[in-house]
Amino acid sequence: MDSWSEILFVFGALFVELVALFLIVGFLATLINRRVGNERLQRWLGGGRFAAPVKGILLGSITPFCSCSTIPVLVGLVRAGTPFAATTGFLIASPLLNPIILGIVALLFGWQVMLGYAAVTFVFTIIIALAWSRLGLERYVKKVRVQGGWNADQPWAGLRAEARPAWQQTVSAFRPMVLPMLIGISVGAVIYGAIPQSFLTSVAGPGVLLAVPIAAIIGIPLYIRMESALPVGLALSSAGMGVGPIFALLIGGAGASIPEVSMLTGIFKPQLVAAFVGSILAVAMTGGLVIPLIV
Repeated sequence: MDSWSEILFVFGALFVELVALFLIVGFLATLINRRVGNERLQRWLGGGRFAAPVKGILLGSITPFCSCSTIPVLVGLVRAGTPFAATTGFLIASPLLNPIILGIVALLFGWQVMLGYAAVTFVFTIIIALAWSRLGLERYVKKVRVQGGWNADQPWAGLRAEARPAWQQTVSAFRPMVLPMLIGISVGAVIYGAIPQSFLTSVAGPGVLLAVPIAAIIGIPLYIRMESALPVGLALSSAGMGVGPIFALLIGGAGASIPEVSMLTGIFKPQLVAAFVGSILAVAMTGGLVIPLIV
């Protein structure tokens, strides 16, 4: 009974948090996109082969978002016609390279480890963005349709006049995300309430040959939010889990989650969703194997 109470509590807390995050962040992102303009946003995030993903990563690195709150901004970027490589860089970097995550890594392991983590994640995010573009995965992005709002060609009319149509567009963009969000939160809450810490250390602790890939795979359904990453990392470290598996777990949990993957189905076709999950797993496993060697 206690476990079910915990699962229901986690479900309710996640649902309220994600709805609030999507609506608030989506509303602000819509206003910013409207004020900046689609053409200017495309120019800022465009450029050559390497410039676009680097700009997307830089945008993601200054936005303290968890994996799920990245989605409403991603919707705005897709709707604005932002270059695909820049959008990819933002999607992966926003939850993995933002100031809060870097601060948590520095508190857990020191600034040298944080720099190594940032370098590995930055390089592999560029590689993923270039690979997705090379493979032509942009064709698996759905057309994001919204109702209401204004004509993008109309000039900025002031915050008061723009707020109402911006809210209409935010709500319209949110509607197709509701069912995937509910499904993802339900599965995530059950897994979160059902997997004890002792299980994590038993399958990905010291002496386990495949600790890093196992930790990376387990991390994704756990949905490790930023505020819980520090206590989770400290607890696993004190329980004897090595640096590599901890990093794999944190990258997998922060970079993707069942709620986020479910919400992405409203923007991406299955092929691109699968590429996203595979890419996060690759970053998590690579980080878990490489970071302990370079710090």
